[in-house]
Parts: sequence; structure tokens; C-alpha cells
Amino acid sequence: MKNNNFKLSGLALALAALSGMSATSQAAVELYNEDGTTFSVDGYFNAFYINRDDKVNDVTNSDVKMGFLPNTIGFNFSKEMGDLTVGGRSSFWTTINDSLQSPTDTAIDVRQFYATVDGSFGQVLLGKDFGLYARSNIFQDEILMGFGSPGAATGVSFGNIRTGYPYPNPSAQITYRTPDMGGLKVAAGIFEPADTTPGAQSEQSAPRFEAEVTYSADLSGVALTGWLNGRHQSSENSTTEVDSQGIGYGLNASVAGFSLTASGFTSEGDVPVLISDTPLASEEDADGYLVQGSYTLGANRFVVSYGETDSDQGDFETENTSFAVFHDVNSNLKLVAEYNMFESANNAGDTTDEADTLALGAVVMF
Repeated sequence: MKNNNFKLSGLALALAALSGMSATSQAAVELYNEDGTTFSVDGYFNAFYINRDDKVNDVTNSDVKMGFLPNTIGFNFSKEMGDLTVGGRSSFWTTINDSLQSPTDTAIDVRQFYATVDGSFGQVLLGKDFGLYARSNIFQDEILMGFGSPGAATGVSFGNIRTGYPYPNPSAQITYRTPDMGGLKVAAGIFEPADTTPGAQSEQSAPRFEAEVTYSADLSGVALTGWLNGRHQSSENSTTEVDSQGIGYGLNASVAGFSLTASGFTSEGDVPVLISDTPLASEEDADGYLVQGSYTLGANRFVVSYGETDSDQGDFETENTSFAVFHDVNSNLKLVAEYNMFESANNAGDTTDEADTLALGAVVMF
């Protein structure tokens, strides 16, 4: 990095946590390091000017919003104790999109609050963190630091959630990760199951299971990363049983500034946005894919992205196209320009959303 005062940017730290790296060993600003004990802080801040042409409602709106990634501050701890290293991370994620609805207040959520135990055996994570299913699908998204498709009514953007991948929403979990075995890494865990059959005698007799396998290699100068992830859970009440399961996969190849990423998923009994305590009447199918290309030239990265999702369970068909340019002013400041075209229809073929969005923003991280 150009600024040697920072070992790793706040975003990189968050993404390290997403990809299964030990966050506590990737300090951004180190506040304490003595006798094997470290404490550090990282941060990520962003804002975008948004101009959106809503073709369904025939309106155009201008807004100042945050991007796909919320503003975040994180705290990291680690302590060496013989053959083990114990650690932890807590991160607080906040929106700027509610400034007129809550002028002197804002929504803050905690997406990561966990402890880790590391040793020669690998790592055990205890607490709340992002899920393993679809984890690398979103981690490898080339527009992760951009804006992406329109999302909730509050103005939150969805990136490529429901237009190529579901969200690996943060969940209570106990997860084991292997050491790096020549580029091969395996993670598997038990998670709090979702109540998808609320009602009389509703039960989830087993936890939700999630796992991910990743492999990275360099073949004659071509850097390759592939992944396969999935989840399974069951919920039932006195009249209904719903099995929810999904598989995610993908491959990234990069050489000489060029990068190509292709990923996808297939699921059943699962609305491909996020898993939650929401009643489902059936076990219908969903699938989607995302294809992206990028080229890095000096301080600039140019991205083209296209994704689709078809969901019988959620009754929608979406497609999303993005063109983006990311410019590194320095290692802690990034400028972003993105043009996004999003369309959504129900399974009967009726258009429900169609919007073109111009997003111009800046990202500051430490």
C-alpha cells in the first residue's frame, strides 16, 4: 500500500472476515501491541450522489445515499496463549439513508460479534458472523464497493443480491475452518435455524448447516480462485414441513490486469434474498448467475457486470447490468462512478420494477 501507516484498509479487514481470514491478525490501526496482546480499529465510510430514473412510476429522484456496503467501524482483539491464539471482532454498521426520517438518530446494527480460537488445527469461530452459503459469491463481487441494484424502500442498495446471489446474512454460529492446505480451505458450521413454518407445534429439531470449500492456485501467471458452498435446514409444524437448501459456486481468473468472474446458485424452499423467520408454503426452486469482467490500469479499475435471478418461491425474475469505474486517489480514498440498469418482473411476466441509476461517490477507509 502507498500509505505505510495502515497495514490494511477497513474494507479489506471486513472482507478478510467475510472470506474466513483471521480478522484479528489483519489490524488496520493498531492501538495496542504488547506481550502477545493486540487491539486494533478499522473503519469504512462512503456516500454517493444518486440520480434514479424510475420507469414504472415515471419519476426521477436525486438522493445522497450510502453504497452497497454500509458505513462501518470495527474493533479487533487477539491474545497469544501458549499454542493457542484467542481473539474477537465486533463491528457496528450504520446507515446514512435515514437522515430525514430520523434527523438526530440513526439505525445501527451489529453484523459481527464473535470470538475465535486459532491453533495448528485451524480456527473455531463462536458468535455472530456472515454465513458460509453464498459467502464467496458476494465477496468476489467486482462492484462490492459500488452501489448496485435498487433495494428496500429505505433506499438501501442491494448490489447484486437477488440479481445473481442471495445474501449470506449474519447469523449466530459455531464454525470450524481448516488451515490453508496448499490453497485449499474448508469451513463448516452449525447456525441458528430459521422458523419457516410458524404456527402450532413449530419446531426446528436440528441446526442449520452451512459449509464452503475454496481453492486458490497460480497456473503459469493466471491466478485462479474457485469455490463451492451450501446450506441445509428443516422446519416443521403440525401441518407443514419445509426443507430449505441451496448450493453456490463460482470461479475467478485474473492475469495482467484482467479479471473474469462467473458465479451462480440454485436453491429450493428458500427465497433467494436472505434467510429469516418467514413462513414458506412450499419448497419451490430458485436459481441465478453473475458474470463480471474488469480491467485494472494504474489507479483505475473498469468493471462490466450482468446478473439474473429467477425465483418461483419469491415470484420474481430479475436482471441487473452495471458499468463502473473505481479510481484510487490513494490507499485510503477511492472515487466511484457507476451506471446501473435493473429490471424485475413477476412470474406472470408483468414488469414490477425498471430503473436506471447513476451513482457518483467516494469511499474513505482506514
